[in-house]
Amino acid sequence: PVAAHYIAHMQAIAYLRVSTTKQADEGVSLQAQEAKARAWAASRGLDVQVFADAGISGKKASNRPGLQAAIKAACHEKAPLVFYSLSRLARSTGDAIAIAKRLEKAGADFVSLSEQIDTTSAAGKMVFRMLAVLAEFERDLASERTKEALGHLRRQGKRVSGRIPFGYDLKGENLIENAREQRAIGVIRDLRASGLSLRAIARELAAKHIKTKTGGAEWSAKVLAFTIRRDEETRRRVA
Repeated sequence: PVAAHYIAHMQAIAYLRVSTTKQADEGVSLQAQEAKARAWAASRGLDVQVFADAGISGKKASNRPGLQAAIKAACHEKAPLVFYSLSRLARSTGDAIAIAKRLEKAGADFVSLSEQIDTTSAAGKMVFRMLAVLAEFERDLASERTKEALGHLRRQGKRVSGRIPFGYDLKGENLIENAREQRAIGVIRDLRASGLSLRAIARELAAKHIKTKTGGAEWSAKVLAFTIRRDEETRRRVA
């Protein structure tokens, strides 16, 4: 049965895409994708409005005018966005889920024909939610691995970002202590231990003419917090 909010418009939004290398591949041509979308819509008594990106890479959604127009139309009409497969819609499951959430917020649905994800049905909603949970799990794992790798590099004294922390200089791939800045860190440490706020410490450093890494006379609370945190991490490792 057709969901009640489609009755007024009686249409589906079909999105089609082929890249230049896939243009002639059997089963994923624009014509084949359109035929699949029309068959799905016909089975539900819906007309079809078609949008397409021909010969365009799927890497960036913002570079695909057909996709942007299709999403806008689906949101405006509260109509299901129908496409051949997730790979035709987005470069990753995470990107596809972001699009689906945008549609859901507008009261529209999300239909991937190959993966049989159809949020117009309860079963389709369940599959989509499972994919969303898996995608979040993958992001958490990647973040965890990144933190472990950065921690390992820090323990080896390696540089882990584009910014060289106050108190150190870069020699090759290794961070080495800068004697003048290490003395300044000692001052910061003492001021912090006395109970001063970051802003008060910044004023004291300016009064003592202790400059930032880039030679600035004024310290920001953000830079101070980072400097103090890095110093605490270093001392814990040494201990």
